[in-house]
Amino acid sequence: MAFKEYGSYDGIGLAELVRTRQVSAGELLDEAIARTARVDPQINAVVVKHEDFAKRQIDKGLADGPFTGVPFLLKDLEQLEGTRTTFGASVYRDNVADHSGTLARRFLAAGLAIFGKTSSPEFGLMPTTESRLFGPTRNPWNLAHSSGGSSGGAAAAVAARILPVAHASDGGGSIRIPASASGVFGLKPTRARTPLGPDRGEGWGGFSCGHVVSISVRDSAAMLDAIHGAEPSSPYVAPQPQRPFLEEVGRDPGRLRIAFTDKSPYGDAIDPEIAAATREIASLLAGLGHDVEERAPDLAADPAAVMSTIVAANTALTVRQTEQRFGRAMTSDDFEVLTLASAHNAQKATATDYVAAQLGAFQISRALATFFENWDVLLCPTLCSPPLRIGELNTMSDDLSHIAPILRRYMPGTAMFNMSGQPAMSVPLAWNAAGLPLGMMFSARFGDEATLFRLAAQLEQALPWKGKLPPVCA
Repeated sequence: MAFKEYGSYDGIGLAELVRTRQVSAGELLDEAIARTARVDPQINAVVVKHEDFAKRQIDKGLADGPFTGVPFLLKDLEQLEGTRTTFGASVYRDNVADHSGTLARRFLAAGLAIFGKTSSPEFGLMPTTESRLFGPTRNPWNLAHSSGGSSGGAAAAVAARILPVAHASDGGGSIRIPASASGVFGLKPTRARTPLGPDRGEGWGGFSCGHVVSISVRDSAAMLDAIHGAEPSSPYVAPQPQRPFLEEVGRDPGRLRIAFTDKSPYGDAIDPEIAAATREIASLLAGLGHDVEERAPDLAADPAAVMSTIVAANTALTVRQTEQRFGRAMTSDDFEVLTLASAHNAQKATATDYVAAQLGAFQISRALATFFENWDVLLCPTLCSPPLRIGELNTMSDDLSHIAPILRRYMPGTAMFNMSGQPAMSVPLAWNAAGLPLGMMFSARFGDEATLFRLAAQLEQALPWKGKLPPVCA
């Protein structure tokens, strides 16, 4: 190994070693590539490899930024000019991007050496990463289980210590779900905090946003400093932070008013180990000096119904655009059955149905905003059952009726914060008796990532997770 201490550093730590010339960007890249070769055959997280792109960037000189020289992976939904980008779909297996997304350009400006892309379910539609194109991405804590989705490849790669931080995105929980399932840190920023251009002004009706999953809280904060801000096509902007997010890490969070619930938003029973872990973390928070009470918001609409309508309409547009590009109708040879079924359902809906779903999202957002008038933070489980087993969700089945009940049981509480646009994070604070990670989700008011970063850093000190390594680890 070129640099055997690599795994003990987060991204900021690696960048400092490059800055002080204790190690070179090329040596870090070689180590990341070697680690990928060592563990990826077991977890299948890095599905597109373009090491030559990273080597060319290093040779011509990486940008001078907070992460200069740090190896990095994009999620296979983000375009990077001249590299293969498949969106997890068979029809795009050989697609080479002819331009870069704004977010990808900002990652490059931060000095990152992008050497590949991580797996995603087809178009990011599922909370597990098992595309037909690439096969399942497995959980480093237990290979029989999913690493989550849709940023499952990113979370598995970080958990297995291929790299300390990787790109992720979240339209209904897709940063927080895999962060929870894989035992890493993942924060979904406030709506419009990070860019979605140049191809989109917003994703999934304003639900979607991009950021990272990471080992450390400070990497997440520093990366958000590097990538946040409006672009010319932004339809709206997030509130300006009071100071750099990195400066919030280690700052006293003060005495926060924290509500918590160990129940599903639907009132359904949840996994007893997860419920117990939630209560243990609530007790820990009280011990840290916060005012903690058991409370939960009452939602004015069904998040699942809202999501299905909004996502189906966006999926239908993707299918239509692909048909226009290739000049033929799409079949199950091109897209998974779930994708085509979602598009078909959208064709049966009306414009009025879409507006009704938007109204439902607004009602949920309003209810949450009202709730947070009295609370600084809400704690609840990120997931209400342990990480799914590989194969539980079958997107190629002729009968897709099994999917909705599983989603309701597994991840009932993540999407509502996409609808409200509030920041929310999954923090790796618990593991069950079988050794699987159980993330805890914390949400705050619109625009208030600062409170979450302060609280996360406090929890990182109280229950450090960096040294807790999965069985499959580079």
